[in-house]
Amino acid sequence: MIQTPSGRVQAARDGARIVGRVDVSEPASISSGIAARYATAIFEIAKENKTLAKIEPNVADLSAALAESDDLRGLISSPLVSREDQQKAITAVADKMGLRPVMKDGLALMAQKRRLFVLPQLLQQLAALIAEDKGEVTADVTSAKALTKAQSDKLAKTLTASVGKEVKLNATVDESLIGGLVVKVGSKMIDTSIRSKLSSLQNAMKEVG
Repeated sequence: MIQTPSGRVQAARDGARIVGRVDVSEPASISSGIAARYATAIFEIAKENKTLAKIEPNVADLSAALAESDDLRGLISSPLVSREDQQKAITAVADKMGLRPVMKDGLALMAQKRRLFVLPQLLQQLAALIAEDKGEVTADVTSAKALTKAQSDKLAKTLTASVGKEVKLNATVDESLIGGLVVKVGSKMIDTSIRSKLSSLQNAMKEVG
């Protein structure tokens, strides 16, 4: 278990005294809030221990593993897996991936508290905190197909020039996008997807009708 003098872990437990199975259909805002508390606790402990640079690749590796493994996604979201089994399994995953102790302990605590289902949001928020600490800005980029390295580099360079800070991309794929990109930098949304334009046109037509 993560221990800190300031009791941040207790706060990270999000005050949820949940009984029985977790409801994975909780509103996104609640999930985001839970993820933020765990991300902040892990970030602050790693910063105090001067291990931020070492947990950064852990965040990237875990994000990639979630994207590639149906089993891992099932493990963190299934209400049928007991707390004990979930904790043992995620600890084994952490050991196999060579995650830093603060990451491993954080995952174990989340499993114990039935909060592993927010892991994708936690990783995004933790990556953003690390980037901000480095003076970078994280841009969430969604595209219909995976961006090539050349495309990613060009987009990052363009965004860097636009915001005045080095931009690090957090790229995801949404095959339902007809084309273009959906880019979010902080609270600013840049949407060049055709689907978005069609939705706007449909809404406008409904209003006229």
